Amino acid sequence: MGAIVAIVGRPNVGKSTFFNRLIQRREAIVDAVSGVTRDRHYGKSDWNGREFSLIDTGGYVVGSDDIFEKEIDKQVELAIDEADAIIFMVDVESGVTGMDEDVAKLLRRVDKPVFLAINKVDNAQREADAVEFYSLGLGEYYTLSSINGSGTGELLDALVKVLPETVEDDSELPRFAVVGRPNAGKSSFINALIGEERYIVTDIAGTTRDSIDTKYNRFGFEFNLVDTAGIRRKAKVKEDLEFYSVMRSVRAIEHADVCILLLDATRGFDGQVQNIFWLAQRNNKGIVILVNKWDLVEKETNTVRDFEKKIREAMEPFVDVPILFISVLNKQRIFKAIETAVEVYKNRSKKIVTRKLNDVMLPIIENRPPPAYKGKFVKIKFCTQLPTPYPQFAFFCNLPQYVREPYKRFLENKLRENYDFSGVPITVFLRKK
Repeated sequence: MGAIVAIVGRPNVGKSTFFNRLIQRREAIVDAVSGVTRDRHYGKSDWNGREFSLIDTGGYVVGSDDIFEKEIDKQVELAIDEADAIIFMVDVESGVTGMDEDVAKLLRRVDKPVFLAINKVDNAQREADAVEFYSLGLGEYYTLSSINGSGTGELLDALVKVLPETVEDDSELPRFAVVGRPNAGKSSFINALIGEERYIVTDIAGTTRDSIDTKYNRFGFEFNLVDTAGIRRKAKVKEDLEFYSVMRSVRAIEHADVCILLLDATRGFDGQVQNIFWLAQRNNKGIVILVNKWDLVEKETNTVRDFEKKIREAMEPFVDVPILFISVLNKQRIFKAIETAVEVYKNRSKKIVTRKLNDVMLPIIENRPPPAYKGKFVKIKFCTQLPTPYPQFAFFCNLPQYVREPYKRFLENKLRENYDFSGVPITVFLRKK
């Protein structure tokens, strides 16, 4: 299972800028106004071959009357509680503030690696000013600049040394993780599948307190099912059900082969569900989307078509994902859901013989070669599937640096047209021949 790293600190010290730099996407909104980050952002990052999940938390403020800041404080505490390592970010321009001291007081009680990162250090004078942060009592610090990236390498070198090693599951059985928002019907779904009341089910969100594996062996299928609601009570930590469910889902997704994403039809494919979907996609897991409680939706002629269209628009460009409309309560299409998940697992582990792959793809490439870029013509000579747990393909050519992203998507689409990779992310690499 991968490690989780939380970035914490008071508002407006540059946490989101640092987060965006590490995940190499502009995902968290960045603004000079404090308090812009109210939700959490989740991303994948890697350094020196070590992958880890990153959480960008909102700014921590003790004793505020602002209802948003109180919620942010809860979520920061939960992030600290669940993370394997913590980056505490401060701002050299402001120096040590009372809020910094409040966060440091919280972190000194944590028995986890804490890295004090002093941001906005981009000249020698500010390097000298950083010395005052020793007063926070957290030991050595790392100076960096989130905007230009200077100093981040030293911090990440130290960070990956303390992260736990990735633990591979020894079991040969596929692992299917049931993920989604609280109270979407995950436990009821597993109970319906295994035919017994293994999990407590109530209308109260967060009834399931831990991730539990269940071995499923019926109708010719055998795999491990994981109910990942995983909201568990911890000492001195206030609960935020939405946040904790995603925190537990992070770990479950990283440890699964296929993610069965259950959503409540009455709430739709909202931001929190999309968050979990993209986590699974970035982790290269198989994905099946189940729209539960479909019996509660008022239906017209094109209700299914329109609902599915909205989901696919939100998933673009990764739209080749099976979507099923189910009712756990009425046991509608729940076994079809398992059949689909098994198919997705097979798709994810599919291996294509190199000769056959070239017989199919090279004529397609010949008919539509990569467009010339800066007057350079790219010739793709050969392709092969890489020996990885999920589908990755390498195309060998003379000038890989001139193949743009749209053509990579074209290659991926042609692979999907000719081979069934439904529900599985595909990675395409261009390599020098």
